[in-house]
Amino acid sequence: MKPKKIPMRMCVGCREMKPKKELIRVVRAPDGSVSMDPVGKKPGRGAYVCRNAACLQRAIKQRQLERQLEVQLTDEVASQLQQELDSLPPPQEA
Repeated sequence: MKPKKIPMRMCVGCREMKPKKELIRVVRAPDGSVSMDPVGKKPGRGAYVCRNAACLQRAIKQRQLERQLEVQLTDEVASQLQQELDSLPPPQEA
């Protein structure tokens, strides 16, 4: 039996390839709002970030999230994303 393929995604903060389940999706909804998508099912354009605050801060500071999501991030939205990341439960072990 062939081993199951694990989908890989690149973190926009640290630029490392990691399994999709280890990353958090940040999504720009069709209405233009930006939010975290821990399940990965929300509609819209997405970018992936590691579960640590340093990667999110780096992605915001280097404007990688803005490029990937094709939207201007305000300071208010950036702080909201930081709060959402802090409030997420720790990752589940498989």
